[in-house]
Amino acid sequence: MPEGLPLVFDGHNDTVLSLRNTGRSFFERGSQGHLDLPRAREGGFGGGFFAVYVPNADVERRSGQSAGAFGDLSTMPPVMELGYAQRFAIGQAARLFQIERESNGEARVVRTAGEIEDALEQGALAMLLHLEGAEPLDSGGEALELFYQAGFRSLGVCWSRPNAYAQGVPFKFPSTPDHGPGLSEAGQELVRRCNALGVMLDVSHLNEQGFWDLARLTDKPIVATHSNAHAICPSTRNLTDKQLDAIRDSNGMVGLNFSVGSTNPSGSRDPDMPLSMMLDQIDYLVEKLGIDRVGLGSDFDGTTVATELGDVAGLPKLLEGLQERGYDEAALAKLAHRNWVRVLRATWGA
Repeated sequence: MPEGLPLVFDGHNDTVLSLRNTGRSFFERGSQGHLDLPRAREGGFGGGFFAVYVPNADVERRSGQSAGAFGDLSTMPPVMELGYAQRFAIGQAARLFQIERESNGEARVVRTAGEIEDALEQGALAMLLHLEGAEPLDSGGEALELFYQAGFRSLGVCWSRPNAYAQGVPFKFPSTPDHGPGLSEAGQELVRRCNALGVMLDVSHLNEQGFWDLARLTDKPIVATHSNAHAICPSTRNLTDKQLDAIRDSNGMVGLNFSVGSTNPSGSRDPDMPLSMMLDQIDYLVEKLGIDRVGLGSDFDGTTVATELGDVAGLPKLLEGLQERGYDEAALAKLAHRNWVRVLRATWGA
């Protein structure tokens, strides 16, 4: 762990799917993907949201590839079959529990804000189960209850495709996030159920109409785990100033997405993008939201990140860049992990 820098608790990674797709080991330092335990230790990565994502049966999503089939509403696939989605999600969750068991205490699945704090203090990797897309959930709420009891504490209502609950944004640049209808009746009920259980709702990938429906219904902080500022990079995946205002007013937060295509003002996916563009995004988010409502949401193993950063071992470069821009020790700790602990405690109550 780098000396003098705070540990990072990160808002999003797709490492579980990457492990499946590549066959690599989480416990060996590798050159594939962005995240494994040895590189996490090198970079001061203390944990984060480990996403369970279900790819379409005929389109395996792989790290760093653009989702070309999701570039327009007319090309979106049909709503996913429930049984397939549940089987795939259960398999991915089981893999994370296997990592916990095989780690001999070095990695833990966390279910409360207190458990995150304990893991960070004790040097164990804190793994939060996050469901990216509600496809594995039935309309009656039984699967949500089961997944909650298994340890899931966070839900992205949709990925960038339609489901029974909401409509995601297509991958377009330049474009607004205003594509398609808002939450369905089932989606509105899902928001209420998550609020009642204490499941954090993630608006990343959700279209603008769905965002405003969720904002109207929820009684919890609004959170975007891995999204950036649309004012800097006008991608559908990014948040408008009006959306950022709503997140601020709810005392929610935004985790910076490291994706070059969601960061670079030109929309370029060139990994030679300078790290300064990530710092510019953080500066803007802090200006709009306040220092207590911004964190990191890397999207490691699910996107293309800047070559200058490389992978999780490069996190100190980002924190050092923030230091050079005047963020003091207290501010760095908030951006690195304390803001995530705050907003999760406000949502979960523990």
